[in-house]
Amino acid sequence: MHSNHLLLEEPIRMASILEPSKASFFPAMTKIVGTLGPRSRSVDVISGCLKAGMSVARFDFSWGNSEYHQETLENLKAAVKSTKKLCAVMLDTVGAEMQVVNKSEKAISLQQDDVVILTPDENQEASSQLLPINFPGLAKAVKAGDTIFVGQYLFTGSETTSVWLEVDKVEGADVICKIKNSATLAGALFTLHASQIHIDLPTLTDKDKENISTWGVPNKIDFLSLSYTRHAQDVREAREFLSKHGDLSQTQIFAKIENIEGLTHFDEILQEADGIILSRGNLGIDLPPEKVFLFQKAALYKCNMAGKPAVVTRVVDSMTDNLRPTRAEATDVANAVLDGSDAILLGAETLRGLYPVETISIVGKICAEAEKVFNQDLYFKKTVKYVGEPMSHLESIASSAVRAAIKVKASVIICFTSSGRAARLIAKYRPTMPVISVVIPRLKTNQLRWSFSGAFEARQSLIVRGLFPMLADPRHPAESTSATNESVLKVALDHGKTSGVIKSHDRVVVCQKVGDASVVKIIELED
Repeated sequence: MHSNHLLLEEPIRMASILEPSKASFFPAMTKIVGTLGPRSRSVDVISGCLKAGMSVARFDFSWGNSEYHQETLENLKAAVKSTKKLCAVMLDTVGAEMQVVNKSEKAISLQQDDVVILTPDENQEASSQLLPINFPGLAKAVKAGDTIFVGQYLFTGSETTSVWLEVDKVEGADVICKIKNSATLAGALFTLHASQIHIDLPTLTDKDKENISTWGVPNKIDFLSLSYTRHAQDVREAREFLSKHGDLSQTQIFAKIENIEGLTHFDEILQEADGIILSRGNLGIDLPPEKVFLFQKAALYKCNMAGKPAVVTRVVDSMTDNLRPTRAEATDVANAVLDGSDAILLGAETLRGLYPVETISIVGKICAEAEKVFNQDLYFKKTVKYVGEPMSHLESIASSAVRAAIKVKASVIICFTSSGRAARLIAKYRPTMPVISVVIPRLKTNQLRWSFSGAFEARQSLIVRGLFPMLADPRHPAESTSATNESVLKVALDHGKTSGVIKSHDRVVVCQKVGDASVVKIIELED
């Protein structure tokens, strides 16, 4: 996996670039989040997505009702069973999203330099002169000269279905705008984005709360993607809401940064959230184009140093309708990996795109190629320096395990964990080999029934770069005698062998607890 590791800082023989890549059991260390929708909800297509490398399925509640998403989820469960590939579930909230309501679903043609009125009266019919919106407070929030963007839901930027408006004047609750470019709006749902303007809508709306209670709770969702996170308080409120639903107290909250407000409060949001999603679609509207890359690099660096997963969105828009990404998109995916992204999130590409499986496969291949030239040595030094001294006990064990694995050229790191924290810390140092986290289930009781924990922790590592979970047999406790440890280790090694990650004579680094002590050991395998 790392024997063919190249460094771009060193001279590369150009012809070697064309050599085919060796097939590996894990398509890439970087994870792929796929949004399931009309084009990707049958058992067959979902199975294809899982085999191609999707490890998290995103359910987007901006459209479709609970029953629709439940059907999709049942198909996902069937696909997981048949492919034997674990997949986590992410519920994406609607949040403070403004939408144009087009009940008739007729196409609306808008001409440059014409005038269009945005009205909060949702009973009106949408037309070229009038667009009804779902937010009564827009007139109070904007002023003459402000920019408003209207586009197809999950717009890809290449369509002629997005339009820029300039606010001319406000009359009562209506906003009168001048159209800056000709466009045809087709479909039922359009999002409206007011550039750099505070919109007074709650981050977790009543509809979101209902979706979480009626769909999220019975399905024990692994991740909540909190759309339009603007302050750390948004995350705290969402967490409080989740904790009221016992089963969701373990659900991780990923804050979605979509506008200038989220960007300015980034540091405090990062402290509160379990992970970050950089929603580049909406950010790209709020930020000047020349600043987008800067935000991406700075945000990913902060997430990496905090050891929290960072997810980048909107990478291969053109694959919504095409079999191949553009050169810029292919380079963009690779740069996201080199910048330190944990996962790539596909939206329109898998939701309504024509080639969901091919898109996941190609993105995975690009990620795998980029990982080969990721400068792990430099990254490791940066991370150690950032953490500083004295290191915490766990941090020092994690960094030592990675350093040892690289020095002995181990093929894999095996980490025994019950909460998943130790494994995530090892992954934070971005080892060049996969980390198999053997999650040891813990027995819990509420005086009425026994239950095992562990499934949540295993699935939540499916969004962390380089981390691959495996659920251990609950009869083998992690911290007990050396005999049971050996038996769990044997199961983990057998799992590695059958999947082709470990071969005879390979070295393996194992990180585990023995009694109160944490131990890092190096094993060389016999035939």
